[in-house]
Amino acid sequence: MRLRMAARLVRGLLVAISATGLAVSAKAQDRPQDKKIKIGVVFDLTGPLAGGGSELNYVGTKIILDHFAKTGVEGYKIEAVYADAQSKPDIAINESVRLLEQEKVDMVLGFFSSAQCVPVAARVEQLKKFMWMTTCISSAVFNEKGYKYVFRPQASGDQFGMMTMDFIAQNAKGKFGKEPKDLRVAIIHEDGAYGVDVSRGNEVGAKKAGFNVVLKEGYSATAPDLSALVTKLKRAKPDVIFHTGYNPDITLLLRQAREQGLKFGALMGHGAGYGVYEKLKEGMGADATYIFNTDPISIWLANQKTMDPKLPAVIKMVGEEFDKIKPGVAIRSAHVGIGASNTYVFMADVLPRAIKKYGGVDPDALRKAALDTDIPEGGTMLGFGVKFYGEGTPMAGQNERSFPVVIQYLEDKSHVVWPKSQAQREAVLPLPKGTTYSNQ
Repeated sequence: MRLRMAARLVRGLLVAISATGLAVSAKAQDRPQDKKIKIGVVFDLTGPLAGGGSELNYVGTKIILDHFAKTGVEGYKIEAVYADAQSKPDIAINESVRLLEQEKVDMVLGFFSSAQCVPVAARVEQLKKFMWMTTCISSAVFNEKGYKYVFRPQASGDQFGMMTMDFIAQNAKGKFGKEPKDLRVAIIHEDGAYGVDVSRGNEVGAKKAGFNVVLKEGYSATAPDLSALVTKLKRAKPDVIFHTGYNPDITLLLRQAREQGLKFGALMGHGAGYGVYEKLKEGMGADATYIFNTDPISIWLANQKTMDPKLPAVIKMVGEEFDKIKPGVAIRSAHVGIGASNTYVFMADVLPRAIKKYGGVDPDALRKAALDTDIPEGGTMLGFGVKFYGEGTPMAGQNERSFPVVIQYLEDKSHVVWPKSQAQREAVLPLPKGTTYSNQ
């Protein structure tokens, strides 16, 4: 009898201890410091897009995520789960779905290629999950889609195309000695979502300026030979070539242009491969000098005097971390800063608001927090502000305050030359006499 009573007492004590333990465990789980947001990050770490700028965007993004992994956000731990899209849209889709459904990430972030962003955005929206695009630029991602859970602080492709046209239009008379209507321009582009979108902006800008468009043609970014396109350019005799491409197609085009003796007055690039000076220099040598590129401003060139005072320290940190990862790089690519700045906006502005104002990190809390974003010009490391077009507008989810700038590569440095409000020096136009492609 005594043994049975003792056994009952032991069992009761164990149940009590177990219940107490469960209560303590439940309370521990409720502690803010134990809460976590899992962020799925997708970039191209292999394939042609990796060297075209995607890997550099990944580096900038990872620097910021690593920083917040150390500090946390409003008591939430930050856990990033990385995936390689391998420069293929189908893999980008599959990896995004895998991260959301198998890895159970709370959201997906990143994405370099517009050819990936367009289908991935549609799939993520279908799943009613949150997507934050740091890099890709195609307007087709948002145009008339009515998305609720997809956001992009980055400038859109049509803005890139119109910016370069405006730059040349404003310099036609002073630099080329021609009225805009007498200036011969060629618009060439890779035929994916990115190239098509920028070229549309080029067309709109060319029409507005009154340029004489002597050639407009697309091509596959994976084409093994672009000599036929070079031949058409030679016949068209453009003063300015507006080109949207990745790499190695840029290097291939310019190498064959040199071999065939193509001459022109200026080459205007639009982000992607034109934003990776090391690759341009590797493929072209000294001929990389004088090339123009249109992109959000490099965070290391942005005017810090008009910037939110807390940002220069962040820019310094990103630069120092990048130099550890890739020492000896002549020019810190704008791609690094694009990834860093656009990720920082989410981590420092959107995420804290979702947690404090909307109670957590579920898709609707993140969506509401993003729609509340109201950052003025100078409030990001890229210089522009952030305010998203709201639901019911044609470009819902796109940042209405973003803008690119035109830079020129000179003596292994990049210089902002347009718009005037951001310009650091005057542009060298047209190509100086005696240089490889100069038509002077």
